Amino acid sequence: MVEGSSEPEVSDSLRTFGAMLQALREHAGLSREAFGRQIGYSKHTVESVELGRRMPDTQFVDRSEPVLGNTGAVRRGAEHLERRPGLAAWFRQWALKEKTAITLYTYECRTIPGLLQTEEFARTLFLGQLPPLDDAQIEAQWVERAKRQELLTERPNTAFSFILEEGLFLRRTGGLEVTRKLIDHVLKVARFRNVEIQIMPQLRESHAGLDGPMQLLETPNNTWFAYCEGQRGGLLISESKEVSVLQQRYARMRSQALTSEESMSLLERIRGAL
Repeated sequence: MVEGSSEPEVSDSLRTFGAMLQALREHAGLSREAFGRQIGYSKHTVESVELGRRMPDTQFVDRSEPVLGNTGAVRRGAEHLERRPGLAAWFRQWALKEKTAITLYTYECRTIPGLLQTEEFARTLFLGQLPPLDDAQIEAQWVERAKRQELLTERPNTAFSFILEEGLFLRRTGGLEVTRKLIDHVLKVARFRNVEIQIMPQLRESHAGLDGPMQLLETPNNTWFAYCEGQRGGLLISESKEVSVLQQRYARMRSQALTSEESMSLLERIRGAL
């Protein structure tokens, strides 16, 4: 199965608003289906809002108000709604599985994976996001990312493997100093016994990862999952045949990339040239 979601992660404000909406609907004697028909939304949408899984849009709120008594309660409640800051909603399912994984593989060709980023590098990415983030959102993003990075030290029995494109370090995201600190950090993490980092050379005619980045993990009961992310969403993959395809590709890439020792030597040369 492939799962993707663009709905916001449940927050206290979403739960509270949803409970209030449900109470007002039931007081009006309307089923979810009947209420949905009156405001022009599906029963599923009404259910998602009431359970705090979906952020109601302005039209939903405006149409609900007169149907539910025109007291102003729906509009006032909607003013206090907020999404949970930090990890993107579509990533949270994967992040939960990460916490107990016994094996975690990551291939990246776009940017340095979050687990390996320095604070300066991460904040450079946050500052460049569009639509722009405010200071509180940037801080929340970094706090969540820093928490995830604790996996590398708190789970010494989890095997981490990273395959990174050489070009990620040559791009100099954030400038020379940010890149120097980033390479120093990656070299430090590479010395952990449970971490293997390999570099895919810039000059290689072809390799098995040209379709894009991927992540794979193995759960304590030896079930494998995969995760692929794009610009505005992510896919959690549990179908064994699909996961197997990505496992084969990752295995091939491990043989095509530089060895760990060769990779660290290359990073040291890149660092020395900065």
